Amino acid sequence: MNIEYIKNFVKLAEYKSFSKLAKDLPITQSTLSHQISQLEKSLDLVLINRTTKKFELTEAGKIFLKYAREILNSYNSCLNELLYYKNNKLEDIIISASTIPGSHILPKFLADFKNKNEFINFKILVNNSQESIENLIKGLVDFAAVGSFMNFEKDLFEFFELGQEQFHFICSPTHELIKGGKEIVSFDELIKYPFIWREKGSGIRNTFQEQFPAYEKLKIELEINDNDSIISTVSDSNYLSVMSDIMAKKAEKAGLIKILKVKEYPIVARRKLFFLRLKERELSFLKNKFWNYLREELRNKNKN
Repeated sequence: MNIEYIKNFVKLAEYKSFSKLAKDLPITQSTLSHQISQLEKSLDLVLINRTTKKFELTEAGKIFLKYAREILNSYNSCLNELLYYKNNKLEDIIISASTIPGSHILPKFLADFKNKNEFINFKILVNNSQESIENLIKGLVDFAAVGSFMNFEKDLFEFFELGQEQFHFICSPTHELIKGGKEIVSFDELIKYPFIWREKGSGIRNTFQEQFPAYEKLKIELEINDNDSIISTVSDSNYLSVMSDIMAKKAEKAGLIKILKVKEYPIVARRKLFFLRLKERELSFLKNKFWNYLREELRNKNKN
């Protein structure tokens, strides 16, 4: 059934005249008559009583008119919705992020941008810094949020700063090192205990090695690629580890670990966190809009 024929049938029922309607349509009266005949043929029913001089719908015509109007209403609603979708098409923005930016910095910005742009769907892949940059270079993601550029050339990317943080040594709340309410320990005491650190490719590990050469004296016995698992292990053992400021303070507040103050190293290491895109890759309108939004929000936050 041709939708144009249905439209003209509904108009004909309103005009009640082939000749009058044909004058207002870009078709001839004979073409209009042919369209109605085709509708009747497809339904195998007579819609208009042609035995009288007065325009009159048959009973079948009256029934069809009722549903024809509903069909046209649904058709128009469908077109409007499709047009809206076409102009506001749902788009995925995929970000590969290391733990701190992916789990603790970006989420509130993603939620805010999503609230203002309903046709955006964010996908966050939590990986270490090396994997995140590799994903970006391979074209598997649109952006990367990392704590270190590792060995990659910075010139490959456009980037801006997400934030800064420092590292702390951590231990169990009941660890021997802090028994009796001891608040400050020496590095010589610390290196007597087993140590856990992150896997190769981790931004934390990379920064720690670069800025804290004394790490070689640590009694490294475990390598774990997940901060939550490190916290859990430290919490229930005599193991020590190093952790970013954000994670360490949250875990300490929850009573899971204790931040160690080391006499010789009041600050263990510092690092900046970055948000990256590839220079050579063009971004869609919405992805570019998100990039500019995030950069501007962080600028305003830093001003305040």
